Amino acid sequence: MAATVEIPLAGGTADGETVRVELDSNGRPPLTHHHLGGHGLAEAEIYELESTVGGDQGWLYRWRGPAV
Repeated sequence: MAATVEIPLAGGTADGETVRVELDSNGRPPLTHHHLGGHGLAEAEIYELESTVGGDQGWLYRWRGPAV
């Protein structure tokens, strides 16, 4: 079973939520997360991975804009 981690989302409509993602073989999460809206892909938003200093796990997904 792959290792997972919960990463907080910052900005956009999902601000303050967290997502659970799988870590790759180097222990890193995916570079982006596509957060689906209430109408699926039609309202999806893109979040980009950032490294944080002093955070619980050192990662944060920052809102970059709509996926469409």
